Amino acid sequence: MTTASLSKERQEGRDETEVRARILDAAFAAFMKSGYAAASTLEIATRARVSKRELYALVGNKKEMLVACISARATRLQVSTDLPVPQDRETLARVLTSLGTQLVREITDPTVVAVFRLAIAEAVHAPEVAQALDSIGRETSRAAVRQIMAQAQVAGQLNGRPAELAEQFGGLLWGNLMLSLLLGVAERPNSREAAARARDATAAFLRLHPACD
Repeated sequence: MTTASLSKERQEGRDETEVRARILDAAFAAFMKSGYAAASTLEIATRARVSKRELYALVGNKKEMLVACISARATRLQVSTDLPVPQDRETLARVLTSLGTQLVREITDPTVVAVFRLAIAEAVHAPEVAQALDSIGRETSRAAVRQIMAQAQVAGQLNGRPAELAEQFGGLLWGNLMLSLLLGVAERPNSREAAARARDATAAFLRLHPACD
């Protein structure tokens, strides 16, 4: 294959990626405005400035577009796991506070809240949407918390099952915040409030689980 041919293929690949992203942005906007059932592929194609043929070729049918939209935005729920191993209580407190702050900041982003609303709205008719959100986004963040709890347990800083400890920390961190955001009856915490929420949850969690003897 010639250099010119390779260059052309790369350009076509980039073009398709850009068009696909435009389609998904248009689809998400249409779903949020009209709802999944009422949004039409014609509306999405018009918003994306593509033909319906391109739309089906690059993304698929409407349900596949919905899953792709959720999957793309669910990556916002993925958090960094580049945190120190909690070998002592001070490090454990610092790690939990840092991760908790990151979780609150990312998951309360208006786009992420909109994704949750859309997944809930379509849970009966398109359960794969909620499944995609759960496996791509929520499970990643849960796994990060479980990993910290497991490391702390190995280091002798905590007793209990990592999964249960992680669920308890999550309950302390979130309380009713996510439900209130979904209902539109609460404002998104600012950076200072997110950090304070994480510190309070960490302090409460560590009081419930004092240092091992």
